[in-house]
Amino acid sequence: MARVYATAAQYEETTGQTAPADIDARLRRASRFLDSRVFRLCRYDVAEDGMPSNEVVAEAFAAAVSAQVWAWDDSGDELGTAGQYTSVSIGSVSLSGGGAQSGASSGGRAVADTALEALRTPDLTPDVFVLGWVTSWG
Repeated sequence: MARVYATAAQYEETTGQTAPADIDARLRRASRFLDSRVFRLCRYDVAEDGMPSNEVVAEAFAAAVSAQVWAWDDSGDELGTAGQYTSVSIGSVSLSGGGAQSGASSGGRAVADTALEALRTPDLTPDVFVLGWVTSWG
């Protein structure tokens, strides 16, 4: 079962915004997204359910997930499909060139700066959390 790192109440606390009706689904998608892009590359202790066992780390994850949802809401592009073409035609289908973000992660598929900021707080000391820590098994 997928881990969900934030609640509607945490989203509201982090963003100062009222949670949308589908907040649980959005938090689930953002948790899965950040798991695949960021959290899996970090070092932190986990409980039996795979959630961060340290309260400060758990709070930072909740803030990061909330910030990611908020960024998606702000951009209106959770899927990263905006700006992919400079022009599109429907009759006889004609797509042309990549948009401004050609060759890079499109808005919705990029980790939000505000999500990363939540993981760079000075409260996350190296003894409880290391961002982007990768090791090899030898």
